[in-house]
Amino acid sequence: MGSGFSASITDNAMGLLAFQGHECIEELGLDLHPEQVLIHLNTFHTKQDLDGILSSCERLGISSILAISGDGSPRLPKLLPSDVEANNTASVTSVELTRYIRKHYPSFTVGVAFNPYEPEEHEFEKLKRKLDAGASFVITQPIIDKNAVTDRMLSEYPDLPVFIEAWMSKKLFLLSDVVGYPIPEDAAFDPIATLRQLMDYYPSCGMYLSLLGFKTQYTVIEEMAALAGRETK
Repeated sequence: MGSGFSASITDNAMGLLAFQGHECIEELGLDLHPEQVLIHLNTFHTKQDLDGILSSCERLGISSILAISGDGSPRLPKLLPSDVEANNTASVTSVELTRYIRKHYPSFTVGVAFNPYEPEEHEFEKLKRKLDAGASFVITQPIIDKNAVTDRMLSEYPDLPVFIEAWMSKKLFLLSDVVGYPIPEDAAFDPIATLRQLMDYYPSCGMYLSLLGFKTQYTVIEEMAALAGRETK
């Protein structure tokens, strides 16, 4: 955050039980910049915990939430439609979660995910419902090259703030697990070079760095960001 970046804190990633972002911030007494924190919030919570997380984030001054359906597991409870006042659906998705947050916690800016690997028309229909529910920015699933479905989304929603997720690990098999589709393993995959390409392909978009290596990559990212800032000015 001191370098001008935002910290994006996941919520029980891959369905594994973990401490919440606000819990870590409060327990460790972290000196955060609230406007540079993005808290992920999925649908695998009790109603009490959902409201507790949102109230804690409000108290900390955090204003940005990423609403996602999330990865479930038998260890995690699932929100009921009645919990989020969505009685016209059989299950709670990020659409219903977004609508609930915007109605009861209007101070939050809510973002949603966009998955270019899903059936195209289905994903665009779902994106429209997310935006209608009150979402105001989008983060894509990780891409490693120019992507035709992402290009279409940018063309159809030119004023929508979009963040391109860049895969910063050399382990592409992990990316296959994330998106649910096989991605050919490439021993020569260079995350930094790929990030540079994505920044060239999508100059109007922000970059969301997934699995960033702080020991080897962070100083390079700082230099790239500083250079991009100078070029923008």
